[in-house]
Amino acid sequence: MNDHGPGSHGTGASEMPPRFHSPLANGDQPAHFAPGDHDRVSDPIPFRLPDPEHLVEVAAPAEETSTSGPALGPTGRPMPVLPEPRPVGTHGNARIISMCNQKGGVGKTTTTINLGAALAEFGRKVLLVDFDPQGSLSVGLGLNPHDMELSIYNLLLEPDVTLDEVIVKTNVDGMDLLPSNIDLSAAEVQLVHEVAREQTLQRVLAPAIADYDVILIDCQPSLGLLTVNALTASDGVIVPLECEYFALRGVALLKTTIDKVTERLNPKLHIDGVLGTMYDGRTLHGREVMERLVQAWGDTVFHTVIRRTVKFSDSTVAGEPITTYAGSSAGADAYRQLAREVLARCLDG
Repeated sequence: MNDHGPGSHGTGASEMPPRFHSPLANGDQPAHFAPGDHDRVSDPIPFRLPDPEHLVEVAAPAEETSTSGPALGPTGRPMPVLPEPRPVGTHGNARIISMCNQKGGVGKTTTTINLGAALAEFGRKVLLVDFDPQGSLSVGLGLNPHDMELSIYNLLLEPDVTLDEVIVKTNVDGMDLLPSNIDLSAAEVQLVHEVAREQTLQRVLAPAIADYDVILIDCQPSLGLLTVNALTASDGVIVPLECEYFALRGVALLKTTIDKVTERLNPKLHIDGVLGTMYDGRTLHGREVMERLVQAWGDTVFHTVIRRTVKFSDSTVAGEPITTYAGSSAGADAYRQLAREVLARCLDG
C-alpha cells in the first residue's frame, strides 16, 4: 500500500489537506476560514456565489480556462501522453482488479463493463466477474438473470461445479463473464461457517489466471464478506467515485477496509487508482469535489475522468458496452483512454 496508496503523498484518505480555495470562485476567503484551519472529508464543502463579471469563467470547464503552460485535464494536472498499448503474443498471468466502493450508484458496473471492453479492444483477454447479488453486470451485458442455469453462486458453494461450466461468452471478442443473480445473496450467509471463508473467491478464480490477462470483479455496494472475498482475491483495487460530495465522504471508510484486508489477508493488495465518474466540469460543485479528491489522493487519482452522458444508460438498455453501442462517443473515448492509463500504470508497466 505504501507505494501506491495516498500515504506516499503524506496524506491519508481520512486526513484531508487544508481547504483549497478555487481561483474560479470569489477571490475572498469564506468568513470562517483562518490560516491553519484543516477540514476533514466529512466537513461541508463551502459554496460561494461568483461575481457577475466572472460568471462565464465559472461556468467553463477547468481544463478550458488555462491560457498558458501545458493543457490541464479535469483533475487540474497536466494530461500525460499515454503510450499505445503493446500487442500481446500470449495470454495469462492475469492481474485481478476489484471495482470497489461501498456507496451505490457511483459507476462500478459501468466501469467494469466498459473498461473490460476497451481492454479487449487492445488485444487483452478479459474476464468479468459479477460479484453483486443484484446481477447488474450480467444484465448490462444482455443476460436474463432468471434464465441462468449456473452462476458464480454455484461455483462458490458446489465443489463439483467447474469454472468452465459457469463462464459465458459475451458479444465482445476476448471478453468473458462469470454471471450472477440474486442467489449470490445467500452465499454471504452460507460462507460464514466455511473454513477460510475470505479466500473462497480466490480459490475458484485461481484456474482462470493462466487463461486471461485481466480479471475485473464488480463488487456489491457494501463492505461485507463478499467484498472482503473480492479484495482478498485481488492484486489491485480501482475505486470509482462519483464527483459529488456524499460520495467523497465514504472513501475514508473504504480505505480503512482495504488497509485491514492488506494487513490481515492479502499483503499484495494495492489501490491501482481512484476514478472520478459522473463528472460535470460546468458546475462549481463538481470542480471543488475533484480538487479535494486530488488533494487527498494525489497521483492515485486517474487523469482520466468519466463525464456524464446519456449514452451510458442507452448502452446498458441495449445490453452492450458503450465502445460497441456508440463507439465514436466521448464516453467510449474516455474508457479507451482509461484502458491505456490502466495498462501503463499497472499492467504493462
